[in-house]
Amino acid sequence: MSFDRIVVATDFSDSSREALELALPFAEKCGSELTLVHCWEAPSYSYAAGLYLPLDVIAPIERAAVARLEEATARLKERYPAAKSLLRAGVPWEEVIGAASQVKADLIIMGTHGRRGLDRALLGSVAEKVVRMSTIPVLTVHAKSA
Repeated sequence: MSFDRIVVATDFSDSSREALELALPFAEKCGSELTLVHCWEAPSYSYAAGLYLPLDVIAPIERAAVARLEEATARLKERYPAAKSLLRAGVPWEEVIGAASQVKADLIIMGTHGRRGLDRALLGSVAEKVVRMSTIPVLTVHAKSA
């Protein structure tokens, strides 16, 4: 099986770094196009009249996401010059799948935090949702310290 286009999802965590470390030699061996994807989600506040998204909160979050992804992409390009990056805003699991579709990826590689119990119930699992909803293969990676 050949993987011509690989998407690596990152939230800049240890498990994301492990996923990228696994993806690099894999992409090199397959001669794959490699796209690093970061998804950010704006916080929303609800009150009786509906949802409220303060613009003064959104802009700094987006600027920080852009800066972190640019920094990560620059480091990645030192090792894999043909690498690309993509920043998306929205629900992370939906955006990872959307990014994979956008670049016509054959494989998604992403870290997983391995949450259990109440943490998993409250926070959910982006990786689990991507695995369940993706139409292409998904490789999940735990951080070595996890």
